[in-house]
Amino acid sequence: MPVTPQQLIQWKQQGRTIVALTAWDYGFAQILDQSGVDVILVGDSLAMVALGYETTLPVTLDEMLHHAKAVRRAVKQALLVVDLPFLSYQESVQQAIHSAGRTLKEAGAQAVKLEGGYPAIAETVAHLVRAGIPVMGHIGLTPQSVRQLGFKQQGKSPEEGERILSEAIALEQAGAFSIVVEHVPADLALQITQKLTIPTIGIGAGVHCDGQVLVTTDVLGLGTWKPPFAKSYVNLHELITQAVQNYSGEVRSREFPES
Repeated sequence: MPVTPQQLIQWKQQGRTIVALTAWDYGFAQILDQSGVDVILVGDSLAMVALGYETTLPVTLDEMLHHAKAVRRAVKQALLVVDLPFLSYQESVQQAIHSAGRTLKEAGAQAVKLEGGYPAIAETVAHLVRAGIPVMGHIGLTPQSVRQLGFKQQGKSPEEGERILSEAIALEQAGAFSIVVEHVPADLALQITQKLTIPTIGIGAGVHCDGQVLVTTDVLGLGTWKPPFAKSYVNLHELITQAVQNYSGEVRSREFPES
C-alpha cells in the first residue's frame, strides 16, 4: 500500500525511522520508489541541481509542476511531497491555497511543503489543512530565506533555539503532519523531536530526528559540491565522466561501433 501522511505519524509512535530523498525526473523517481524510499520530495532544490540556478529562489510554480508530473508517473509506493517555491504562497492565504491546490490537482502530489514558522506561515498551514491539503513544514535553515539567513547553521543561540522550537509547535498545532528540520544543532533537533507528536525529518540536524532526507545528487555524488552535513555513497560524477570519455575515445578511434 502507498505511504500516507497518517502512516508517518504512526511510524514515529512505533519508533520506525523515515527515509526521504529528492527527485526531479521520472528515471530517478522510479529508482527511489523501487528501492523502498518512504518519502519522495520534489524539492525546490531542483532549481540548482536540475536547472542550474545558484539558489532555489528563481524556480517557478509552473517549473515545479512540470518536474512533479514526471516524478508522479514513476512513484507507486512512496509518499509524494512537492515544495511550494518562493513567492507562490507568501503573498496571501488565497495564493497559498491556489498554488497548493494546483500542485495536488495537476501534479498528483499527496502533500505540499512550505518553509517557515509563525505567525504567518502557521496561519497559512492551518488554512491549507482546513481545505484538505496535507502540509509538511520546514524550519531551521530555510533556503528560500537565503538572502536573509545565508546557508549557515541556525538555532545556535538559546534565543534562536527557542524561536525555532516555538515555530515547530505552531506548525504542529496548525495541522502539519511532519516537519523538516534543517541544519540546526543536534540537541535542538532532539528537543523538537521529543516535544512534537508529528515526525521530524532531519537534514543536517543530527541523528535524533524521526527520519532523514538528503538531496539525491549529494547521495549519488553527482555534483561538484555538497553541504558539509551530506554524505555521498558513490561518486557517479566520476563514473559518468569516465564512461563518457571512454565512449568518446572509441567513437573517435572508430572502435565503436564494432561493425
